[in-house]
Amino acid sequence: MLTLFKNATIYGPQYLGIKDLLTGGNTILALNDRIDPPAGGDVEIIDCTGLWVVPGLIDSHVHITGGGGEGGPASRMLELQLSMMLEAGVTTVIGCLGTDGITRTVESVLMKVKSLRAQGVSAWMYTGAYQVPSPSITGDIAKDIALFEEIIGVGEVAISDHRSSVPSVAELARITAQARVAGMIGGKAGIVNMHMGDAKDPFRPIHDVVASTEMGYRQFIPTHCNRNPYIFEDAKEYGKKGYVDITTSSYPYDKDVEIKPSVALKQLLESGVPISHITFTSDGCGSLPSFDTEGRLVKIDMGLPSSIIREIKEAVQEDKIPLETTLRVATSSPADILKLTGKGYVKEGYDADLLLLDKDFNIVHLMAKGKIMNR
Repeated sequence: MLTLFKNATIYGPQYLGIKDLLTGGNTILALNDRIDPPAGGDVEIIDCTGLWVVPGLIDSHVHITGGGGEGGPASRMLELQLSMMLEAGVTTVIGCLGTDGITRTVESVLMKVKSLRAQGVSAWMYTGAYQVPSPSITGDIAKDIALFEEIIGVGEVAISDHRSSVPSVAELARITAQARVAGMIGGKAGIVNMHMGDAKDPFRPIHDVVASTEMGYRQFIPTHCNRNPYIFEDAKEYGKKGYVDITTSSYPYDKDVEIKPSVALKQLLESGVPISHITFTSDGCGSLPSFDTEGRLVKIDMGLPSSIIREIKEAVQEDKIPLETTLRVATSSPADILKLTGKGYVKEGYDADLLLLDKDFNIVHLMAKGKIMNR
């Protein structure tokens, strides 16, 4: 089955103009000013006049088997459902464990990745969890990364947080070195996803690893960098050397503390952080807990993948950031950082992961790996 999108305004994520786009199998076959329907072929033609065609969104931090548990068994979050991805414009997810690497397993995350792939979307994962030593499938995070095609790195490893296992600099250095070498052997990013907590000087453990080893800042992707004003101020400088991940789900629940993601993007860019260093992730199906000064759980909410497109919309409409710049935080930037081949761009030969939006960011169609899954 071929699909021909006619008269589409293409953002790939860079602005490419009004063009026709042809897909077949799971691939973008052609992108040109005019494409005529192939003779004798089974072709569906979709008129895209007035619509944007952009890459399917990449949500690179999702608790696909459910997160939570900080408030006991009743506070465990739900597993990610395919419908949550599709209604959010997300065609690719990276799964991870979080606080609970004790009763939830890396094996269950791997099977959920396989399930999502079988349902027609793209998925990868991190081995490990908050805890150090990191849980794994083989008993060795390096073997997990090198041997399992689905595993691209380790995370989320918790630092600067009362829920972390308080890893030493030597322990973090060992994890990072293992991930790096395994990534080289397996052809993966081999990156370490770092959960950033509320402690002051939160990037200090990463700075110490970089200062004491041959590891560089781009071996890490710290997340939740908008969780409070002081980590965000540090992120404005950190992001010039390394990657900065902004969590989109938590802002509506903690407006008094969180930096709004769209505002955070604007301020990071104004501070000189390259757009290629910035990503938006939802923390989908993860818990969003609030604790009092004594460390007691006060409330708990759940992240949703749909928060990413909400913040992209508001970055464009309210914060006046160009669409082609804003889109990069959930398309080309995560694809490049995590070495997701064929993802993040509208280009010939790339995967046909496409999102068709109207000018108010409503999803009109969604194509994942060449199949229209939302109409």
